[in-house]
Amino acid sequence: MEQTALRPKPIPGQGPGDRAGRPPARRPGPARRRRRRLTTVLTGLLVGAVLVLSGAGLGALGTTVIGMSRLAELRQHTAAPGATASPTAVAAPPSTAPSTAPSARVTATLGVEAVDDEGPGARVVGVHVPGPGYAAGLVRGDVLLAVGRARVDSAADLARAVAGARPGSAVRLTVRHASGGYQQLTAVPGVVT
Repeated sequence: MEQTALRPKPIPGQGPGDRAGRPPARRPGPARRRRRRLTTVLTGLLVGAVLVLSGAGLGALGTTVIGMSRLAELRQHTAAPGATASPTAVAAPPSTAPSTAPSARVTATLGVEAVDDEGPGARVVGVHVPGPGYAAGLVRGDVLLAVGRARVDSAADLARAVAGARPGSAVRLTVRHASGGYQQLTAVPGVVT
């Protein structure tokens, strides 16, 4: 039986004749790595600044927020069922002068931004500080299920229920917290001035 000697195999690139004629491998120097890091940080800051200045928070990407203009539109549709609004009334910008007309109707606001939840209810995605919702104890992630006796199945239902409430009078909110617990809170809707 013939015996063979066990020899370790050379590491690639370090065997005899492997490096003949090739320059050594170059790694980026510390100045180049710093420049790359700085470029990455500055790009991130630029993207963040654009998102903040455009009004899109990272938590609000892909959501529909019911703002005050949407609340006014819903109020207009619910105020006179079957009646059509004139195009000038819808397209007219809000006036900055105080209104002295006796027929001006004041709309209540809760000071929250909500979207439709997967099930029944409206999920709170933003709470205005200070505001009636904040004072009542609403936090982001809560799901509003009822406002007074009105059941809330969507964000539009929430807007209608709040618009129907009287500003300055207490209203009971039924809330499901993100932890799964239910609670009844009392809020006093205010007006936007």
